[in-house]
Amino acid sequence: MPERRTVALVTLGCARNEVDSEELAGRLEADGWELVEDAADADVAVVNTCGFVEAAKKDSVDALLEANDLKDHGQTQAVVAVGCMAERYGKELAEALPEADGVLGFDDYADISGRLQTILSGGIHAAHTPRDRRKLLPISPAERQDAPDVALPGHAQEPENQPEDLPDGLAPASGPRAPLRRRMGASPVASVKLASGCDRRCSFCAIPSFRGSFISRRPSDVLNEARWLAEQGVSEVMLVSENNTSYGKDLGDIRLLETLLPELAEIDGIERVRVSYLQPAEMRPGLIDVLTSTPNVAPYFDLSFQHSAPGVLRAMRRFGDTDRFLELLDQIRAKAPQAGVRSNFIVGFPGETEDDVAELERFLTGARLDAIGVFGYSDEDGTEAATYENKLGEDVVAARLARVSRLAEELTAQRADERVGETLSVLVESVDGEDGAVGRAAHQAPETDGQVVFTTREGLTVGRMVEAKVVGTEGVDLVAEPLEGAEEAGR
Repeated sequence: MPERRTVALVTLGCARNEVDSEELAGRLEADGWELVEDAADADVAVVNTCGFVEAAKKDSVDALLEANDLKDHGQTQAVVAVGCMAERYGKELAEALPEADGVLGFDDYADISGRLQTILSGGIHAAHTPRDRRKLLPISPAERQDAPDVALPGHAQEPENQPEDLPDGLAPASGPRAPLRRRMGASPVASVKLASGCDRRCSFCAIPSFRGSFISRRPSDVLNEARWLAEQGVSEVMLVSENNTSYGKDLGDIRLLETLLPELAEIDGIERVRVSYLQPAEMRPGLIDVLTSTPNVAPYFDLSFQHSAPGVLRAMRRFGDTDRFLELLDQIRAKAPQAGVRSNFIVGFPGETEDDVAELERFLTGARLDAIGVFGYSDEDGTEAATYENKLGEDVVAARLARVSRLAEELTAQRADERVGETLSVLVESVDGEDGAVGRAAHQAPETDGQVVFTTREGLTVGRMVEAKVVGTEGVDLVAEPLEGAEEAGR
């Protein structure tokens, strides 16, 4: 009988990382590893790190150190770093954090089982040398689909020597590039990668350097994975990537998302399809139409504004201004008055003036956003903005962050108040939790936005879509009363 090997995956960061972890889980289980939830019960703790901003990197290091402590009083024998921070820093991270027994890059994912076995057996797998992953694919998007294989975590790539009989719960082979994925948890919501990488060159962002150039997944792969998720009990599919508005440009059709969304929405068992991370400069009328008028597609707009003062946006290598952004929001709400809109913003960017902050506040006040994330600028290794000379002092950045965050909190609470009296379709996500029965409406994405707290749990079951009337608010959260017959409302 093969020796029992246990592994736990600790996932930090965004929904894209969650998809990557489920791919790693699928590969490991297919090769005989037993997945456990608690790192203390695992022979190997794999920490899927985030490398986006300083706070996220600190959280990743803390998670690795915490897992390392388990070696003294738990079953854990090895701690391995994977994910964006591991990919971005490689050997540098390994040298700075000797507590990690291995630092694996994206190229190691295809043989993750072998890598972990080597480390668990006391061997050494050299930390990878980071490289600019933008250079691994052709410059021309049209040539990328036929390029030599490049590691793309979360895409439909069969592992080598895939067994014919997969363990229960693993995604089956459904084509030449079939996914191998193991769901971690029983949430009725799951993310599906639409693409990887980014071709934009925002001066503050390092993501393209370690996630690579933009490359779309084929529609058949996305549809196959969504169908499998529906069979696993998933009711809502969220499409994720670094830039969903670019989907299809390397497949010869920049409007491919408009075609794909209705097909996804028709999958048996899928109650809602949500699209995350949209670029304002790439929004087009046809996409707005599909997002606001297709049954089972959430009228939800996760728009990456980042700022609204023209000078700051140009320094960021981005486009737009307050009035153009407000006009875009008007176009969306003219088609779907209840549409949800969220965005993130950076304050304290090099060269930002008091007038620029006031302009951002003007936009926020007029935009009526449902959720707002505000971040203070900090230099990121290898970015253009890190070389700018007109940096603001840390105290100035902190003060502006606090000021805009306070305004954002007030405005999102006001926006929630505006929804009192609305009737919403709410996906039930939890019934027995400490907060009673909770769910999310179309304007609320998992983790990043608010939630709906039901006034009763009677007749509610996880994974069902029910109609509910908003009767109150708790900050950005809504309090809603299920309408009569709500238990039969889910399809």
